[in-house]
Formats: sequence, C-alpha cells, structure tokens
Amino acid sequence: MPVYSMTGYASAQQGAATGPDSPSAPVRLGLEIRSVNGRFLDFSLRLSEELRTHEPALRELVQSRLKRGKVELRAFVESTVAGNVAEPSPRLLQRLNTLQDSVKSWLPEARGLSVADILKLSSGEQGAGQDWGPALQALATQALDALVQARAREGARLATMLLGHIAQLRQLATQAGPMLPLLVEQQRQRFLERWQEAMALTDGATPPQAAQERALTEATAYAIRIDVAEELTRLASHLDEIERLLKKGGEVGKRLDFLIQELHREANTLGSKSAALDLTRISVDMKVLIEQMREQVQNLE
Repeated sequence: MPVYSMTGYASAQQGAATGPDSPSAPVRLGLEIRSVNGRFLDFSLRLSEELRTHEPALRELVQSRLKRGKVELRAFVESTVAGNVAEPSPRLLQRLNTLQDSVKSWLPEARGLSVADILKLSSGEQGAGQDWGPALQALATQALDALVQARAREGARLATMLLGHIAQLRQLATQAGPMLPLLVEQQRQRFLERWQEAMALTDGATPPQAAQERALTEATAYAIRIDVAEELTRLASHLDEIERLLKKGGEVGKRLDFLIQELHREANTLGSKSAALDLTRISVDMKVLIEQMREQVQNLE
C-alpha cells in the first residue's frame, strides 16, 4: 500500500448542452479539489447556486476517500463560450418584472433592478433546468481519483526522502558508538594521573591502593554519566519502526509524527551527555536530519 501525502490538486470538467427553454449558449460543469496538510480532515465546499442541493452527497463522497488534510472542493456551472454574456430569456424578464412590481407594492422605496442585476440573475438561469446530480457525482469521483493519485505520487517522493534520512541517521549512530569506550578510557587515565599528582603532594598520607580505587570509582561514575548506548539502541529501534511503516504504507502520518518526537528526544539526550566535540557534532547533525524528517512527515496522511 502506498504512503499518501496530504498535498494535491485535481480538476475535472464536463460539458452539457442546454435545453430548449434555456439560453442558446452551452454550459459546462467544472470541479476543482485541492488539499494541504492538516491534523484532521477539514473539508470545505464552494458551490454555485444551482449545485447547492448536492452538498451532502459531495461531503459523504469526499469523507469516504480522504482521512486527513485541509481539503477544499469548488464546483461551478459556467458558459463554454469565451466572453459570452448570458441573454435573459423573455420568461425570466417577465418573472423579474412581476417580482419587482410585487416588492415595490410593499416597499415603495426599494431600488429597481439594474441591467447588471438582471444579467447576474440570468447567468444563474444557465443549466438551471438540468439535473446536475449524476454528472456532479461522476465528476467528483473522477477528480478524487486524480487527487488520490497525485497524493500517492507525492507520498512516494516523501517516503524516498525519509528513507534517505534514516540511512544518514544510522551512519551517524554507527560513528558515535565506537567513540564511547575511547572517551571512557581517556577519562580513566586522566583521573589516575590527577590522583597520582595528588599522592605526590600528600607525601604518602593516602595509601596508593585507596587512591587508585578512588580514581577508578570516579572513572566508573563518569562512564555511567556519558554512556549513550541505551539512547543509540532506542534510536535504532525507532528508525526500524519508521522504515517498517513507510514500507507498509497507508495512514501512517500520526504514528510517524510520534516516532519523530521520540527520535528528537534521543538526539537531545545524546547531545546533553556528549563529552567530546565530535560527539556533539554528531548530535547536531542528527537533530538537523530529524527536523527535516519532521517537516516531511507533517505532509503524510
């Protein structure tokens, strides 16, 4: 199953000839749908007046196909003739005149209809006598199929980038592992040297064996403080799980977001325990990669 991005765009159109009682210009049904990332499914509709009755069916269709993201769907009916101005039919003009007279009989101060008002009202007459339900449903299904495909392509690209970052993080963890025993041994030698210097200053007041044991105890405590083996193990485990989810596919965005937070926590702990410049650099490089992964995971469904 592919990994889906929440970002995508698709459109579809379908023409239809008007009926005998409608204006002479043909009209076209158009639909656009776009989506961006979001924590939940946030769906909004923008429909022209003659399509408003189909809003519940469109909502049900979209919610059955998409699970997360901020989604906007716009559907409209428009003339297919460039620069065309809809000509009001005599029946519409007669009806508007009757309605205007009725309104003015009750509201004498009401403003009369302008030519612009009439043309605007007549534009809604196009396609008004046609049942757009089946065509709108088919068009929405077509656009959703295209949107899902676009989201799958973007998801595949993001998954490839994430797998690349996982490989880099594994490489950094491999570099960090061998540093720890070396750092512990170096610090152990430093403790012994310091205690030997202290012994020379005390003129033998402290037994050599006790001084050496104290030095070894301090070195052991230091080794415990800087030991990041547990953090590296957990980091490797999280990377394995992220890789497994990416290969499994489906709705993995929320799970991946949680794992990215855990990765960041391990990298922070690694940095706080760092006792060498090289280990600090590795921690910083890890944080940069994890932040890039976090931004990419935010776009996955």
